[in-house]
Amino acid sequence: MANERKGDNQKLKMLYLAKIFSEETDDTHRLTMPEIIRKLAAYGVNADRKTLYLDFAELRRYGYDILKEQEGRSTYYYLGAREFELAELKLLVDAVQSSRFITDKKSAQLIGKLESLVSRYDASRLHRQVLIAGRIKNMNESIYYNVDDIHEAISADRQIRFRYYDWNLSKKMVARYDGRWYQVSPMALMWDDEKYYLVAYDSRHDDIIHYRVDKMKDIRILDEPREGKKAFREFNIAHYTNTLFGMYAGDETKVTLEAENSMVGVLIDRFGKDIIIVPVDDGHFQTTVTVAVSSHFLGWIMSLEGSIRIVGPDSVVQQMKDRIRQLDAQYSEQK
Repeated sequence: MANERKGDNQKLKMLYLAKIFSEETDDTHRLTMPEIIRKLAAYGVNADRKTLYLDFAELRRYGYDILKEQEGRSTYYYLGAREFELAELKLLVDAVQSSRFITDKKSAQLIGKLESLVSRYDASRLHRQVLIAGRIKNMNESIYYNVDDIHEAISADRQIRFRYYDWNLSKKMVARYDGRWYQVSPMALMWDDEKYYLVAYDSRHDDIIHYRVDKMKDIRILDEPREGKKAFREFNIAHYTNTLFGMYAGDETKVTLEAENSMVGVLIDRFGKDIIIVPVDDGHFQTTVTVAVSSHFLGWIMSLEGSIRIVGPDSVVQQMKDRIRQLDAQYSEQK
């Protein structure tokens, strides 16, 4: 016991011991007693076998699953059960990595924290590359905190105010209505088409309106209680969200689109900020994107009511014409 008091970090002994078991051991990586003593010494902690047996018992009593295995003349120790199983953490890492609303920077930070829940050996197995075609990571870091602020306002039954932004032709986000404040009663967060939306009651219009959370900035929680709860109870959110633009199979093709200037945000949202904007005239621009040409893609173009049209290649333009003729014939047959 006298030797143990000489260590520079002797008071931190149990913490360093827990750290060693958490980071250095798992079901396939175990340590002998001499190895544990050497690792503690590297942290400035002295230990001997007798006191470590007592320390292991204390850790078990606290909840650490310290296990012992005998192989020949050697005895090995390691941490067994953990809060999360490796398979569970892999699912969480996949969810974070593939989530569009979490930026690359925030994804890396969250995955790093998840890795701290397993040994350094298993942490390396969490470095997974989730390949999802066409996935454009969100570019607004503040969305991570916006979601938390909105949840807090809903829990506190308070209104919020914020500024709302749109993309312009220079690929910059500019405040709508010269930075006018929006004030609403937040009711719910909705996840649709890989984006977060705020569903809120707007007393000025006496209506339920949705806002893209990644386009909201400067959120402030107000002292005023929420309004419009009756209107929200009568709101059919399931019907509201049944307009998803899904991903369907098709021939991957470079397609040139011509759009009204107001549609630049729609195309950036769909295809990412790296699209090349080529002005056509004062009110229109063109861009070329790679898409899987399918009936669903053609339907998406048609749903934009002429504000975006396909101008090339001729084969895709022809597909659109054929689709329009097919629909026209289908509805012409109706009496």
